[in-house]
Amino acid sequence: MEIIRFADIHPEPWRNGGGVTRELASHPKAASAQDGAWDWRVSIAEVSKAGEFSTFPGMERVITIIDGELLLLTVDGAEHPLEKYRPFRFSGEAASGATLPTGDIRDLNVIARKGAFKGYTSIVEISKKRAHPVFEGQLAILLEGKATVAPGAAVEEESDGDAAAPSAGEAVELSRYDAVVGSDTRSPEISGRGFVAVISIDHVEPNS
Repeated sequence: MEIIRFADIHPEPWRNGGGVTRELASHPKAASAQDGAWDWRVSIAEVSKAGEFSTFPGMERVITIIDGELLLLTVDGAEHPLEKYRPFRFSGEAASGATLPTGDIRDLNVIARKGAFKGYTSIVEISKKRAHPVFEGQLAILLEGKATVAPGAAVEEESDGDAAAPSAGEAVELSRYDAVVGSDTRSPEISGRGFVAVISIDHVEPNS
């Protein structure tokens, strides 16, 4: 079970000085959060002043406000008011910028190369009664509340061929913005009270 601890991630300042970005995951793994040497990336940005966003040619973006009230995003001249926990998809090639009418915000960014990958963001309320599994190709990020994660139950084969009783691993506490990497082998399961962002990165099959 893999957990990416937000507190361990080094912040990368924006070129325009308007904020910092912390890269949670990328593929292939980039040497820098801003060098663009990846096909997809998941990151959290802290935006402290109005300004233009970097462009990402050949990419598609999904941005979600996860802390703060409102971001006014302008994409190719059209203004879009983005509220907390409402994902918004737009082209990475578009000229875009933002203002902060209610103060500083944090946003969750999913950027994927068009024609190769497709990124999705869903906001899910978690429960103590029913664990939420995180599957292969997914990343689950604790946005608020208290939660733990444990490996899902596994059925082990005994020597005589009979299935043993399912067993689950020990739960590990998550801190805010920690990310759980999904797996189809004993898929991690998150329990608690609060909200998580579930990021899905789907591989796009080339047209035949």
